[in-house]
Amino acid sequence: MSPWTLYALSGIIVWAVALYGLFSTGYLLRKVIATNLVGSGVFLFLVALARRSSSGIPDPVPHALVLTGIVVSVSATALALSLARRLGGAADAPGPSASAEREADDP
Repeated sequence: MSPWTLYALSGIIVWAVALYGLFSTGYLLRKVIATNLVGSGVFLFLVALARRSSSGIPDPVPHALVLTGIVVSVSATALALSLARRLGGAADAPGPSASAEREADDP
């Protein structure tokens, strides 16, 4: 078994485990981490596929796709963490209906 085949199989295993983690948990932070691991598995698989020529020169297109994907993944992770923080804070803070009820209860 060549190292590139091992990398490709590792990418598939990471992708599958992370996909299971994405759908099996209810916590937002764990879902964000699982989404990042899904992307990492795909990146590892793409890099392993770049080594397909017998001359030993890898194909540069999958490497460029992975670099672009990493940049997009960092941006998407920052957005997802920001939204998760806002959703988590919205559950703790009283909304306008709760303050209106408190004002109606005061004599």
